Amino acid sequence: MLFDDLSISFADDERVGFLGPNGAGKTTFLKILADLEQVDGGKVNRRRSARIGFLPQEDRFPVGAAVETVLADAIADQYPQPHERDTQVNIILSKFGFSQRHTRVAELSGGWRKRLALAREVIQRPDLLLMDEPTNHLDLEGILWLEEMLLAAPFAFVVVSHDRYFLERVTSRVVELNPAYPDGYFSVIGSYSMFLEKRADFLEAQQAQQVTLANIVRREAAFLESHAKARRSKSKSRIDEAYHLKGELRGLQERNAQTTATGIDFDGTGRRTRKLLEAKGLAKTLGNRLLFKNVSLILAPGTRLGLLGSNGSGKTTLIRVLIGDLPADEGTIKKANGLRVALFDQKREELSQDAPLRRALSADSDSVVFRGRSVHVTAWAKRFLFRIEQLDMPVSELSGGEQARILIARLMLRPADVLVLDEPTNDLDIASLDVLEESLGDFPGAIVLVTHDRFMLDRICTEVLGLDGSGHADRYVDCAQWQAAQARRAQLPDEDDVKAKPKRPGKKTDRKGLTASEQKELKDMEETIQHAEEQVEQCRRAMDDLEVASDYVETQKHWEELEAARKHVEALYARWEELEAKAT
Repeated sequence: MLFDDLSISFADDERVGFLGPNGAGKTTFLKILADLEQVDGGKVNRRRSARIGFLPQEDRFPVGAAVETVLADAIADQYPQPHERDTQVNIILSKFGFSQRHTRVAELSGGWRKRLALAREVIQRPDLLLMDEPTNHLDLEGILWLEEMLLAAPFAFVVVSHDRYFLERVTSRVVELNPAYPDGYFSVIGSYSMFLEKRADFLEAQQAQQVTLANIVRREAAFLESHAKARRSKSKSRIDEAYHLKGELRGLQERNAQTTATGIDFDGTGRRTRKLLEAKGLAKTLGNRLLFKNVSLILAPGTRLGLLGSNGSGKTTLIRVLIGDLPADEGTIKKANGLRVALFDQKREELSQDAPLRRALSADSDSVVFRGRSVHVTAWAKRFLFRIEQLDMPVSELSGGEQARILIARLMLRPADVLVLDEPTNDLDIASLDVLEESLGDFPGAIVLVTHDRFMLDRICTEVLGLDGSGHADRYVDCAQWQAAQARRAQLPDEDDVKAKPKRPGKKTDRKGLTASEQKELKDMEETIQHAEEQVEQCRRAMDDLEVASDYVETQKHWEELEAARKHVEALYARWEELEAKAT
């Protein structure tokens, strides 16, 4: 039973964050709302004219379909005329950042597939959009884009997400589905941070209520047991009340037990070597594409290094180079003798989907050894909130969050000097994320963390290395500084690629070595670049115009103009650098 006797409603203008522990039934609940799954009891009342959209976790598209076909087919009933459909498709393509409408879905990355799936729902103009983990497969830039889109959305939505910054920014009400509450859920109108405060107060009060009720039941039971005569003479109503109190106490105990968190606790080796790993001048090219170069870093006990960048920017490749799975094209890596590295692989390839849970947790016996102590697999499973009846269930039947917990359980059995975590937050519920962060904070060794969870990055990492996928790797203090740098880069496209020097008004330039015409060119370069950047901005504004967006030919024309303007700015910066170098 996932949930029982659940009564809840959603209003026209609400932006609801929908939470709950793994296995609580969040996805099932959304499918019931979307009329994709039937209820065992009760009923769902939907406004007759309401259009309800559903974005599932897994994106499914027709085999061989193109981007434009997916969108056009979605509105075939709403817009029977081809030219009407084409206009709507062009608007959505522009709004969602697709530059090529004929691209095949099979050629899209996971992040762009997610965008297309979302566009397919939005183009149908839903009154209520139900979204199940929409940030999955999106890189951080994609998540920021999604936030902006939802903040401007004209429809109400219910979104299942474990991204805490995302929830804080886009929701106006937060609902947690959890048997820990008397009604099966807890709802707070307000931000996610407000929800956390209200929930903590409620659970604290419920725990206090259990203590008070336990004392009452204990006193009543002691009296009845020690006064047999009184038990016979007591009124039936008093005896019934005693049984009622016991039942109420059991209910409270069961609900409060639901707040138990996963027992995550990584084991360090205790090595005190000052340098666990030192990398100098690393570079790597894959498929004729330079991912990064000149990467130098030191991992020491207490180092918490976060890796940031868009999908495909080289984060996982850098990890594989550091741990020795891939050779570097340039540079050196020096490791401490006998260095022990534990890796959390986002692809989960080490998990056999056919194996039962007990074998996934303990491959060769019915016990595991954790910190020198033997622990039976049943107790080990309970530590990670698995039920006894799940032990013989194949891994393939477990949820994504449950499979993530298996990997964490296995990782905890390997004492390590360095923890390398590649997207460990995928599918984990918020309670598990909190415990994971606490454990990482206590880990004595070094940590390399790849995640799009900004909250975890800010809470755990002492520094961030940002990769742009074009060779650059820059250091930042935190996620916010990286976001600010990305915003500046968006205003000035490819500025880093040409290594533009910062403007220093008033500084005199030594023009030795320049011809007279070159001296004038250098003198006027800042103004020339400013005009070129203004042209880029004009092209951007033209792309946002609805009349342009509704005409695919005009859209393509303006896109080409924008690309040309960007390349012109890039060439000007390259020329400026050339003149500066010649002048000195």
